[in-house]
Amino acid sequence: MQNGAASFTVKIAKTEEELRAAQGLRYDVFVRELGGDGDLVDHDLGLERDRFDPFFDHMIVQDDVTGETVGVYRLLRDDQAENLGRFYSEDEYDLDPLRASGRKLLELGRSCLHPDYRGGAAMYHLWSGLAAYVAEHKVEILFGVASFHGTDPAPLANPLAMLHHNHLAPENLRVRSKVFQPMDLVGPEALDRRQAMIDTPALIKAYLRLGGYVGEGAYVDHAFNTTDICLILDTEKMNARHSRIYRQSPGKRDV
Repeated sequence: MQNGAASFTVKIAKTEEELRAAQGLRYDVFVRELGGDGDLVDHDLGLERDRFDPFFDHMIVQDDVTGETVGVYRLLRDDQAENLGRFYSEDEYDLDPLRASGRKLLELGRSCLHPDYRGGAAMYHLWSGLAAYVAEHKVEILFGVASFHGTDPAPLANPLAMLHHNHLAPENLRVRSKVFQPMDLVGPEALDRRQAMIDTPALIKAYLRLGGYVGEGAYVDHAFNTTDICLILDTEKMNARHSRIYRQSPGKRDV
């Protein structure tokens, strides 16, 4: 279990060993825990990987005491996406509104924490490292798919409807699902807001607290056993108080 006085280092993976540690944590969370799979998933070595990994920066959080990688974020700037020829989430969402904005973009994905480190300081260090990366690269729009567990939208009716009715992106940034799963499964008058918040993953709630939006429509990802939504965060629109929270966190970073 996590030590309350634990010390962490946040850095971009530079070596094959660090990348494999990130892919190993992703395997534990996305494959073992959530039941996902993929063409390049290595069940023998316990690595969740895909053909996009070489193009991304992989931010990792390491426990300084154990040396274990306990958190990961996969990051793709728009200049890296040009080399790849696309963003990862373009399989799921039409990103034309973001491209047309002319602003500096950063795609986020594969965010996860080791179960023993959830709800603790490791998450704050991960966010702090991300904030430093955003500042260094002068990113203006952050976006990426975030997931609910399962591929049946019915049990997710409340949180999906809450996102649609209360957090839909403005039209100029409103991406749309390519295989459209409606999110307004419950009308505003019938929405159970308390249950919606309970059923919404912590990562999605964190983005909402920072002023994040969602695209229009969900995407059911059967390979990963998830129902995805697209989160969008305009750094110009962040509430000042939330912006301070986003930047604050002690610890080392090598971004």
